[in-house]
Amino acid sequence: MGPTPRRARRWRWASLLGATALAVTAGGALACPAGAAGTNVDFATHCIPPAVAGIPPIDGTTTANVSVDNTTPKVGDTVTVTYTVVTAAASNPTDLALPADIMTPTGKVTLGGAQTGGVTVAGPKKNPPVPGKAAFPSFSMTGTFTVTKAGRITLSPGDYNIHTSYILELDTPCTVISPPAPASQTITATDGTPANTRAISLSSASGDAGAGVTVSGSHFTPGATVTLAGRAGDTQTADTATVTANAQGSFSGSLVVNDRTTTGIVAYEGGSWNADKGAGPAAYVVNDTTPVPDGSQKLTTTVKAGTLSMSQAGDSVALSAVDFGQGGASTGSLNTVTVKDFRGGPAGWSLTGKVTDFTGPGAKIDAGALSWTPDCATKAGSPSTCQAGSAGTVGTSGATLASTPNGTLTGGEFTVGAGLSLDVPAFTPPGAYSAVLTLTLT
Repeated sequence: MGPTPRRARRWRWASLLGATALAVTAGGALACPAGAAGTNVDFATHCIPPAVAGIPPIDGTTTANVSVDNTTPKVGDTVTVTYTVVTAAASNPTDLALPADIMTPTGKVTLGGAQTGGVTVAGPKKNPPVPGKAAFPSFSMTGTFTVTKAGRITLSPGDYNIHTSYILELDTPCTVISPPAPASQTITATDGTPANTRAISLSSASGDAGAGVTVSGSHFTPGATVTLAGRAGDTQTADTATVTANAQGSFSGSLVVNDRTTTGIVAYEGGSWNADKGAGPAAYVVNDTTPVPDGSQKLTTTVKAGTLSMSQAGDSVALSAVDFGQGGASTGSLNTVTVKDFRGGPAGWSLTGKVTDFTGPGAKIDAGALSWTPDCATKAGSPSTCQAGSAGTVGTSGATLASTPNGTLTGGEFTVGAGLSLDVPAFTPPGAYSAVLTLTLT
């Protein structure tokens, strides 16, 4: 049904920095999706199998968690949410084995505390084969919301739906019996100066072509005309509608979605999409119900999401030697780091580094004496563009080496490097000095 639950794991690459040498070793070897993992929670769930299964509703227990890409956002920031159903309350209701990649999950995450509301999430059409009567596999769904209030915000898993496209188009909706479910994730938002606090939510995260979805919005300009529109990646579709925001800046309107390539829905003020005067996209999936004509065969394929990973060229770097009594800059270059982002989602990534003090023969050189000048190149054709971090001190608190921003569709391959300079005090005792530099990709 979906990928293995996304956990917040870090790549750590330790580097042994010396006045004459810099050795790099792997402190971890896990590819990681960006984000902070939530706590697994259990909640009672009421699932309704498809009518063709001929079985009654199922009251069971769902185990799920919610992760986010930022646990300390500012008001106005967009937070990416991943809702992972670890164990679904429902199972394959028939004796018929289901093939791979025919399930599309959708759902909602409930916000509580300083900010209330819901986040619409949707997952890819991706699953392993499911034997007849077997439990549904784990799956993940993603969506975004804009932080509108400072304070502690809780995120709880909510209702979800399992749509299968095999022989028949069938849905298995599962609702939380006693909402809200226990909180799986908590973020702490701080005050900011938001350029845009507009937000939207959908009555459903999926539907057949030609069906209407209710779009509700808040924090728009009172009395403004708001356009509701479908999006296919970065492109607006022909499916649009208009509503008028009330005196409180809220609205509720219906958008009929016909375009089968739709991946999300937006709402905006003005004649065309403007991120400063709009909200979304909220994830939305159009069910493929196109009948296969007689004598024809329907062909499908799946683009599988990959991982966020990094590798580096070599495991040692020699920094230049300096003279006792003179000191000065001991320089070199960080081994080239290659970052590959093949997740295919909306989240960008950040590569940071921090270093310990340099220790030597009865003395040390402070970590704050190491500085770097980052550089970053993007491979042609990559959806994202790499941004090098600022030149300056690395230190024990750390600094950004490179990053890519969040976007509608992110990913690509990137080459990252940095010039290194260690400011050695003039009368530092002779000998070899070393420290540990850790690079973390999130």
